[in-house]
Amino acid sequence: MAKVSIIGAGSWGTALATVLSHNGHQVTIWSVIEEEIRMLEEKREHVTKLPGVTLAESIQFTTDLEAAIEGRDLLVLAVPSVFTRGTAKSMQPFVEEGQLIVNVAKGIEEKTLMVLSDIVEEEIPQARVAVLSGPSHAEEVGRQLPTTCVAGAKTREDAEYVQNVFMNDVFRVYTSPDMIGIELGGALKNVIALAAGMADGLGYGDNTKAALITRGITEIGRLALAMGAKSETISGLTGIGDLIVTCASRHSRNRKAGMLIGQGKTMKEATEEVQMVVEGIYSAKAAMALSEKFQVPMPIIEQVNLVLFHDKPVGEAVQELMLRDRKSEHDQSKWD
Repeated sequence: MAKVSIIGAGSWGTALATVLSHNGHQVTIWSVIEEEIRMLEEKREHVTKLPGVTLAESIQFTTDLEAAIEGRDLLVLAVPSVFTRGTAKSMQPFVEEGQLIVNVAKGIEEKTLMVLSDIVEEEIPQARVAVLSGPSHAEEVGRQLPTTCVAGAKTREDAEYVQNVFMNDVFRVYTSPDMIGIELGGALKNVIALAAGMADGLGYGDNTKAALITRGITEIGRLALAMGAKSETISGLTGIGDLIVTCASRHSRNRKAGMLIGQGKTMKEATEEVQMVVEGIYSAKAAMALSEKFQVPMPIIEQVNLVLFHDKPVGEAVQELMLRDRKSEHDQSKWD
């Protein structure tokens, strides 16, 4: 049995708490919001973010960050990406030398263009840092529907430890050393999912969705490879797998926000209606900056940025993608 604290009481952190308690671990959930902790204690359910999922009586709750960190075998950092740096900074004084932190959020910091594990390492240099990611909506994990994820770390031992702590008969975990590939796949797919939602909002069909997913993974792969990721990661669970589920699922907040924008709502109106953090909006500018930095063309992500931040009509963005210059599907393909 491991002592595990979930730092962040959103839908994903709460769902992972159910996985860990099911596995027999001693689990504590931390939140900075006192009302949220009181609601979890009284209702044994996150009634707004994960309704219908009952939390085991063994799970404990706290607003005391030091108490949540002290003596824990594993810390699961589950706050939205925009709060990762601030939360890590608050955690730093209490984290012991060599304590293991697994980041489960997805995103890229706009100002620094850093992935989240690098932020955690920068703010908490004494910690060992791992990541856990994959096609895994909290709503389904909380209901114990079969799910697969990937644990990434700098050492095999840390990746396998995370694998062993989380894995059970309905939550399968693979391991990988490719942390940058895992994190880029998780962050960039949210931007493509916004585009997929916009297409849904415009009333387009399955052909359009398939094109966005397929060309989207091409864009993600180009950038990821330029940044040192492995091609097999992009074609795996944390690449194409996560992209498919985020573009197609009714649970996807990024797809939903995109769909509302496609129906004519502003970005602000869409995010207010979703009522949860839409990670793709925060990653879109960073993705565009990385595209320019590494000189990698990313036309879908470029058009998403123009719609989100420059008031470009969604229909015009789609038309511009369709009317781009003629080209071969694969640049490496050669005629005999």
